[in-house]
Parts: sequence; structure tokens; C-alpha cells
Amino acid sequence: MFTRRSFLAAGAAALGMPSLPRFAFATPPQPQAFGLQLYTVRKDIQADTPGVLTAVRKIGYRSVETFAGQYSRPAKELKQMIDDAGLGSPSTHFGYGDFGSRFDYAKELGAKYMVVGAPPFQKATSADAFKEFATQYNQWGEQAVKYGMAFGFHNHNVEFRSFDGLSGLEILMRETDPKLVKWQMDCYWVTQAGQDPLAMMQKYRERIQTLHFKDRLPGFPPSTVEGAASQHFTEVGTGTIQYKAIWNAAQAMGVPYFFVEQDQTTIPPLQSIKISYDNLKKLLG
Repeated sequence: MFTRRSFLAAGAAALGMPSLPRFAFATPPQPQAFGLQLYTVRKDIQADTPGVLTAVRKIGYRSVETFAGQYSRPAKELKQMIDDAGLGSPSTHFGYGDFGSRFDYAKELGAKYMVVGAPPFQKATSADAFKEFATQYNQWGEQAVKYGMAFGFHNHNVEFRSFDGLSGLEILMRETDPKLVKWQMDCYWVTQAGQDPLAMMQKYRERIQTLHFKDRLPGFPPSTVEGAASQHFTEVGTGTIQYKAIWNAAQAMGVPYFFVEQDQTTIPPLQSIKISYDNLKKLLG
């Protein structure tokens, strides 16, 4: 069985460049332009990739973000399936362990952004570890430039652990080149860590690459511990995160892409992503 831990363990161009504009839309993005992180439908998509992609597009999603469990399939084949479904694929997730070998694959897939899903959780326990991650992110950022892409990192809650008064995220931001290393902010994990997504967006507005939208059930304490005790997922629009305000701020900042994701669902994933999409249309329309 595929798990996020196994995906992450398996394994940017400067945004001012003409080939990679900061704003990917001629006009501000609309609610119907939301994409889906395909990890959400991992239980179905491995068995029937074309069918699930078609269902995702039928719900209304316009793009998808691929995930590490899909890359046993040739990039050309996967891209054709995504194209045939009428979807775009501007962003790709890869695991930390094999990220350095995936640039050719991402380029063939047609991605604008290569995103590392997480640092190794078992190592994310010290300031020195986050400095090491930052060095690696800078290197990958330089490599992404050579391929005409942009590099970004996706957060969980572990990046908000504090080390002598600095969080792991603050260390990453201080130790990486802002022209090479961008941030795909996951609003759920920011909230789960006890932080405010809006405040994070304002603080790091020039570093925000894309956003993950997933919602959080009420009644659970925040934490920076990885694992089941931090997993309180629910469909977007049925939890506690204020996505209308986040959306308004993101539009003002020119954030180009938004991906719905839900790591675990209590109902069939395709039903879950439809609820999230329909709620977003009502909330943001």
C-alpha cells in the first residue's frame, strides 16, 4: 500500500525570468481554476489513471499536481493521459530521496514547478538538519533553473519545530536563495502547527509559489509532531480554516495555482473532492 511517508522517502527558474512569469493568469484566477493534488485519489488512480483523471475534470478541476507514486509510468505516457482528460499539470511533487534524478522526468511532463514533498521526517530534529535541507534546496533550485523550471518545497507541521528560538521554516527561509527556492504553503499543516496561514502569507509573500487547500476539523490541539495524532482532515469548506480570506489575499499577491488535497478521507475520495470543489465554488464564487 502506498503511503505519504513511503512516497516522500522514495526517492525554479527565478520567477522574474520571461519564460516563467510571476503571474500565470492574464486575469486573477477564478474558483473554477482550482487543481487537485492527485495524492488525494491515490487509492483509485493507480488502477485506472485515465478514468480517474476524466472524473476529476468532470467535477470541475482544471489542473492536477502529480505525486511520487505515479512515476513508475513514463512521463510521456502520464502527460498524454492528463492532456487527454483536458487537464493541465503545472506542478509536480517528488520525494526528497530521489529528487535529484527527476529533473528530466519533470521537464518531459511539462511541469513549471518541481516541488519536494517534505524533508526526511526522521532527520528534521535540529537546526543543523534544516540548514542541510536548505543547502540541498539551493542546489535543486539552481538545477531547476537550468531546466527552465522553478523549485519549491511543500511544508508539513514539522517545519514549525523550534530550535533555539528559530523554527525550521525560518531557517529554511534564511538559508535559501529567494530567487531559487519558493514555498508551496499547505494551509492545513500551517494551521495544525498552531500558525496563521494569512500571517505566513504576508510574512513570506515573495516566496509563495502555490497553495494547498485542505481543511481541519475543530476541537483538536495544534502540534508539530508528524503522524496520526496530527491528522484531522476534512473537506474544504467543512472545517475551521478561513479560505475566503486566504483566497482574497492570494489573489492580491498574484498566486497562480491552488491545489485541493486531503490526505485521508472518510468517504470515497472522488466524493470528497467533489464536496471540496462545490464548497469552493459557493465560498469563492
